[in-house]
Amino acid sequence: MQKVASLPLPSADALDASAALSTCIGDAIDAAGGWIGFDRYMALALYAPRLGYYSGGAAKFGRDVRDGSDFITAPELTPFFARTLARQFAPLMGMDLPRVMEFGAGTGRLAADLLLALDDEGALPDTYQIVELSGELRQRQQETLAARAPHLADRVQWLDELPVRFEGVIVGNEVLDAMPVRLFARHGGRWHERGVAHRIVGSAGPHAFTFEDRTLPDAAVPEAVRAMPGDHDVVTETHAEAEGFARAVGAMLARGAAFFIDYGFPAAEYYHPQRAGGTLMCHYRHHSHTDPFLYPGLQDITAHVNFSGIAHAAVDAGLAVAGFASQARFLMNAGITELLMELDPSDAGAFLPQANAVQKLLSEAEMGELFKVIAFTHDLDAALPLAGFARGDRSHAL
Repeated sequence: MQKVASLPLPSADALDASAALSTCIGDAIDAAGGWIGFDRYMALALYAPRLGYYSGGAAKFGRDVRDGSDFITAPELTPFFARTLARQFAPLMGMDLPRVMEFGAGTGRLAADLLLALDDEGALPDTYQIVELSGELRQRQQETLAARAPHLADRVQWLDELPVRFEGVIVGNEVLDAMPVRLFARHGGRWHERGVAHRIVGSAGPHAFTFEDRTLPDAAVPEAVRAMPGDHDVVTETHAEAEGFARAVGAMLARGAAFFIDYGFPAAEYYHPQRAGGTLMCHYRHHSHTDPFLYPGLQDITAHVNFSGIAHAAVDAGLAVAGFASQARFLMNAGITELLMELDPSDAGAFLPQANAVQKLLSEAEMGELFKVIAFTHDLDAALPLAGFARGDRSHAL
């Protein structure tokens, strides 16, 4: 665990907001009898009204610690990410699917750059819908669109909830990893659910909360967890909320395609016996660490995605898996290197920053292998060519 002293200190106002959220979480623990599941803690830490990380006013997305942000995403790195997605989406737009819906729109950078790129492709959607519950993020998205694509901003609509029916293309970049997870720990050969309780006053440590494990009967242990080989000590997660989200998308998508980009693994890798520490991770001021109780509401809390669980839930809801590939393979298949070569390599000031950003998206040591792209379709031709999965499709691993 990284020491608090090695991380940038929040402002006094931010600390006050974190303290208020800690009180809210503490009240929830008291109301539940002294213990809540980690999924409940994570939901409050990220989404409690006006206080949670995503519902409050933290900067979140940005390039480095100087802008007050905590992490950077692919759309913030380079417009070539959106331009490559547009090359994949444009043929779908031409199949009488003139709408796009985005989840996890962040600053609005992907929305703005996608609209610009689709316009260039001659495939501009009639409407671009963003599902966003955070008022602070919605305002940032509006500002980004007004600055980067003012002539297209009137095509964007914000939704507070999913529509009953949608026809078009759905995209979600780094949205699944931010959905609350349950934690499970095996020690002494027995499975426990790892939850959150108050830290005992006077005990070591700076935080108000601590992990507390509760033994589970075998019948209450999720099948994916129970199937982990061996009897050695492990910690892992399950993703009921993300899988429920996949089912909701499946119920909503009457015709079209859905693309989700995130970091994670198929189940065989996710629940591999050597992954003994789980995948829970926190991000604060561009530092990664494993302490979810540090500054509640001021840091991101994530877990890698079990793409097999997402795929099975979507298929149960009537969708078909159209492809599953590493981000690097998907982007290269869809033409990112060809797009980059439209820049003049002799113009180092323009070419090198974009080339370096694209390399970060593609490199196995960066985002290229850890990040995956999964796509689902409904009521589309089964032979529909999706260029992003033309080579290196790993759907068989799901």
